[in-house]
Amino acid sequence: MVVFRYDGQPLPVKVFVCRSFSLERLILEGHGIMKQGNKSKGTTEAERVRFGEPRRYLVDVDSISTNQLFTDCVIVGAGLAGLRAAIEAADHRNVMVVCKGTLEDSNTWKAQGGIASVLGEDDTFEAHIADTFKTGGGICDEQIVRLVVEQGPELVRQLQQWGTAFDLVDGQIDITLEGGHSRARILHAHGDETGRAIAEALIDKVRTTPNIKVIENFYTIDLLTDEDRRCVGIIGYDPPRGLQILWAANTILASGGGGQLYRETTNPPGATTDGVAMAYRAGAVLRDMEFVQFHPTTLYIAGASRALITETLRGEGAYLLDVNGHRFMTEYDPAGELAPRDVVSRAILDQMRKTESTHVFLDVRHLNKEYFAKRFPMISDLCESFDIDVSHDLIPVRPSAHYMVGGVLTDVSARTSIENLYACGEVASTGLHGANRLGSNSLLEGLVFGTIAGRQVGQRAPADVAGLKHPLIKYQIPHSDRSQLDAADVRNSLRALMWRNVGITRTAQPLAEAQEIIRFWHRYVMDKIFDSPEGWECQNLLTTSLLVTHAAELRKESRGVHYRTDHPKTDDAHFRKHIEIVKAN
Repeated sequence: MVVFRYDGQPLPVKVFVCRSFSLERLILEGHGIMKQGNKSKGTTEAERVRFGEPRRYLVDVDSISTNQLFTDCVIVGAGLAGLRAAIEAADHRNVMVVCKGTLEDSNTWKAQGGIASVLGEDDTFEAHIADTFKTGGGICDEQIVRLVVEQGPELVRQLQQWGTAFDLVDGQIDITLEGGHSRARILHAHGDETGRAIAEALIDKVRTTPNIKVIENFYTIDLLTDEDRRCVGIIGYDPPRGLQILWAANTILASGGGGQLYRETTNPPGATTDGVAMAYRAGAVLRDMEFVQFHPTTLYIAGASRALITETLRGEGAYLLDVNGHRFMTEYDPAGELAPRDVVSRAILDQMRKTESTHVFLDVRHLNKEYFAKRFPMISDLCESFDIDVSHDLIPVRPSAHYMVGGVLTDVSARTSIENLYACGEVASTGLHGANRLGSNSLLEGLVFGTIAGRQVGQRAPADVAGLKHPLIKYQIPHSDRSQLDAADVRNSLRALMWRNVGITRTAQPLAEAQEIIRFWHRYVMDKIFDSPEGWECQNLLTTSLLVTHAAELRKESRGVHYRTDHPKTDDAHFRKHIEIVKAN
C-alpha cells in the first residue's frame, strides 16, 4: 500500500499499485495540487507540478563533526560559465571554484562548435534574435534573448583580450555560417577547438586572480539550506579529506548538463545532471525538463565512444547521405543540411529506419583535404585514428544526446527560486533557448550569464555577505532493509532505457513504461547511502530521468526538440507554456 504525501502531509488516498507518475498525477490533480500557475516571464504561461522526493540529502549531514571551509562565494563547476562567474565575482569577493574533475574536464573544453555573436557588417541584433526565436519553438523569453544577444559582442572581444585566439581573416575575426542561422556569425578558434581555446584563456585568468581558490577532484553532493530555505553552501567529497562542508554566503551552480542520461551522447563521463538533481532536492524550481537536444552527427564506430562531428562541417558544405548513397535532407526541410538540429536529427533517425541501418554518412570528399585538416584538426585526427581517409571515405554518423535545454529556473539576474543560489550555463533554464537551442548559442549564454551571476554576487552589500550564519544541520538517513541493486548496472540500464523510450521521438506507452521501470530502480537505489561519486551519480541520474520523463509525458504535443509521434503537431492553445517542477516535500 502506498500513501502519497504533499508538503510532508499524507493525502487521504491509498492505492495498492502505483508505479507510474501518470497515476500520481491523477491523485495530485484530484487534490488541486497540480494546476496552472501564474504567467512566467515573457508571453508564455507556466504550469507548475509538485511531486514528492523522499530524500533531502544523499548522505548523512552533521555540520558539527564534518570538516569545514568558509568563503564569500562557492562556484560548482569549471566550464565557461563557472570560470567567467569566478573572474567577475573575484573583483569584490573571495571565491572558491570546485569541480568534480580537473579544470580541463568540462564540456566547454571539448566543445568543437563555435560561439555565436553579432560581429559581421551584414548582421544585426534583430536577425540573431529572430533566428533564436525561430529555433526556440515559440517559448523563448524575449527579454533574455535580447539581453544575451546584445551583450555578447563586448564579452567576446573581452575573451579575445584575455588570450582567446579566434581564427582571423585579414586581421579580422573570421565568422562562418551554421545551421539555423540566417547570417554568418559563428566564431571559431583553432578550427574545431573553440571550447578548448576559450577555456584555456579563462583558466589562465582564474589561476592568476588572487581572490580565487580552485579545488579540483571535489564532488559536490548537495546544496545546504537553512530552516528558511536559504542556500548556505554545499557539502561534498574530497578524496583526501572525506566529506567537507563549504559554507558560503553565495553559491553559483555552473555544473553543466546531463548527456550521461543516454546511451548515445557527445558529453564526457562527468555530465551526470548533478546540479539539476541537487537543486531539485533543495527545493529549487526546475523548468522545461522535457527539452533535451540531440546532436545530429556523432561518429558512429561500433564499440567506440561517440565523438562529436560539429555541424559547422555541414555549414562548410558537407552532405548527408544514407547507406544507399542518397542525399535525403531536402526531403525533410528546404534548408537541407542547414536545417535546425532537431529537424536534422529526426530526419537521420527516420532515414535509418527506412534503410534498416545503424547510421548515415557525412560526405566531405568534395572538400580540399588540406583545408579540412587545418579547419577541423580534431575531426581530422579522429577520422585518421579509425583509418577514415576523408578525401575518399564517407564518415559514419548518427544522432546522440548533446544538450539539456531545461534546468534550474533563473531570472534575468541569474537568481534561482532559492535565496543566495544562482545558476548559469547548461544547468540553468534562463529562457534563451525556449524549446530548442540554436547552435553555438550555448557558449554565448554561458559567457553572458556567467558574467551576470558573478556580478550579482560581487555587488551584494558587504553586510549580506558577512552576516551569513552557519546553522546547525543534522540529517540522518534511516537504515533500509530493501535489497540493494548494483549502481553500475542500474546506470547502464537506465541510459539504454532513456535512449530507447525517452529519446529523439517519444510516445505515450514507452514513456509510461520508462516511468514504471525508473521508479522501480528509484525505490531500491535512492534509499541507500553511498560513499563514492559512482553511487551519487547514479542517484542523480535516476532523479533527473524521472523529471525528464514525467515532463515529456505531460507535454502532449511536439515542440522544438520534444517530438511526440502520438501528438505530432504543435498545440499552442494548450501547450504554449513552460512546465515547471518543484519538490513537494
